[in-house]
Amino acid sequence: MASLLGRALLKAIERTGKTPDELAYRVLPRFILEVLERYLRVTTQGVGNLPRKGPYILIANHSGFMGFDALMLTHQVAKARKKVPHIIAHKLWFFTPEISVHAHRFGLVPATYENGLAILQRGEPLILFPEGEEGNFKPSSKRYHLRRFRRGFMRLALETGVPIVPAVVIGAEETHLTLSQIRAAKPLIGTIIPVPLNVIPLPAKWKIRFLKPIRIEKKPEKAKDQAFVTAQSRKIRLQLQKELSKEVKKRQKVFL
Repeated sequence: MASLLGRALLKAIERTGKTPDELAYRVLPRFILEVLERYLRVTTQGVGNLPRKGPYILIANHSGFMGFDALMLTHQVAKARKKVPHIIAHKLWFFTPEISVHAHRFGLVPATYENGLAILQRGEPLILFPEGEEGNFKPSSKRYHLRRFRRGFMRLALETGVPIVPAVVIGAEETHLTLSQIRAAKPLIGTIIPVPLNVIPLPAKWKIRFLKPIRIEKKPEKAKDQAFVTAQSRKIRLQLQKELSKEVKKRQKVFL
């Protein structure tokens, strides 16, 4: 069945000229995302902060181990701007050739600096999560506490001069709960493994708020300055943590 769907998708790409992520989003999972949006009662604020044209880097807090936050961010951006952003995907999507071939067909992009740079240079928006797997797979006891940011997003912004649009996602932490991590797996397979409490998503109420864009001056030489990049990344992390904590404090009910 997966092979038949993959061949059908490739034929549709050739016939329509659409990119794999655009076609996959519009034809296959869109109705699922709309159902999921209603199930999670997603509310969105700050859509006007999304650039109407041109490339940008959308960053957000990462959680929930199933990647629902990436899907829902994509859904909201696509509805607001009629443009499907690319998602820098976790390496587990490309862990085996059997999995990666379908990931590529559905428009997921391996998390490399070169891939992110190519997307931005084509003038297209990009979604990435600076916390990486440390955020996605963190135990629920650490929910809404940002992990240390990887610096790739800041290097990309300095290299290209595109704006960074931070976003706060509330609810993913409670939709999928993580008991702990198996960190011993990282030397063996290159990633930590989450120990989930549930696989079926819990109906936590979600809120997504897009913050004002952070304008970044194009300074390719600074992208190679590790101290500068680290300082700028930390500054943005602290700003995002402040807004994240503010939204958590304002929330009255998780499931109602």
